[in-house]
Amino acid sequence: MKILYVEDSAAAVLVMRRRLSNFGHEVVLAKNGSEAVQMFRLEAPDLVLMDIEMPVMNGFEAASRIRAVEATQRWAWTPIIFLTASDTEENLITAIEAGGDDFIAKTVTEPVLHAKMRAMARIAALRQSLSTANQKLEALASSDGLTGLCNRRSMDSRVDASFADAVQLQQPFGLLMIDIDNFKKYNDHYGHLQGDDCLRSVAQAIAATVAIDNAKAGNDAAFAARYGGEEFAVVMPMASAERTAKMAHALVDAVHGIAIAHEKNADWGRVTISAGGSHLPRASGTIVNLFREADSRLYQAKDRGRNRAELLLVSAAH
Repeated sequence: MKILYVEDSAAAVLVMRRRLSNFGHEVVLAKNGSEAVQMFRLEAPDLVLMDIEMPVMNGFEAASRIRAVEATQRWAWTPIIFLTASDTEENLITAIEAGGDDFIAKTVTEPVLHAKMRAMARIAALRQSLSTANQKLEALASSDGLTGLCNRRSMDSRVDASFADAVQLQQPFGLLMIDIDNFKKYNDHYGHLQGDDCLRSVAQAIAATVAIDNAKAGNDAAFAARYGGEEFAVVMPMASAERTAKMAHALVDAVHGIAIAHEKNADWGRVTISAGGSHLPRASGTIVNLFREADSRLYQAKDRGRNRAELLLVSAAH
């Protein structure tokens, strides 16, 4: 386990670090409470072992700030054990109120220290299991069960946050709305099970196209979501008008290219999509307007024959 050891005495550090290392633990050092808070953010240790009396910031204050960091970062609780030469009742109460969990005397014997560390290692293993389970639950809660793309609830949250950032920083913002052409006819003709397969295949083509674009842009800001039914959205924070337009046409080509048979999709004979896009060179107003404009262009693409993209690109001088 990784232990953040906070102590200003070089002699104490030499002894305790060797003892902990001999037990097989990784030891990260901090010289005072202020440094401990910084190292906690950087290292995310499994245990904090901390002296109370230190220069700059004492252990009680450092413990309070570490708990505040955990709260803002949504990290799992991390045990904090104080090392002290004076295990008075007053110190114990103050330590607990500051967010500490236990006391160890600096003169603790080897067997007792080893037993304490084994107990902390069990807690660290449990915390890791809980963290992994929580991550899986969060992924499930934010993903569409059929396609694996971002679901509508998660998309709304991410869009709101990224658009607010774009407005504040005066960054460009692009949005694409996508609809599978004549999908009701596909379901009626081929059945809903095959319709589900079709949705998954289209979603995979969209996700792959977005991933390629992100790789070229050198970031993962753009993301795809299932908007509802046979509709999808691609959100493109920081994307230029040219990049947004290229993405729209690339998506149309990608779905056309997977060549899923669709006898009832007149003129094409395969599954196709229509896409509508809107873009702002500097984000402003509300994201609702951007969705409304992209949706309007989507219907324009439908009216003009499907299997195409139509975009509203606002000039920088607009």
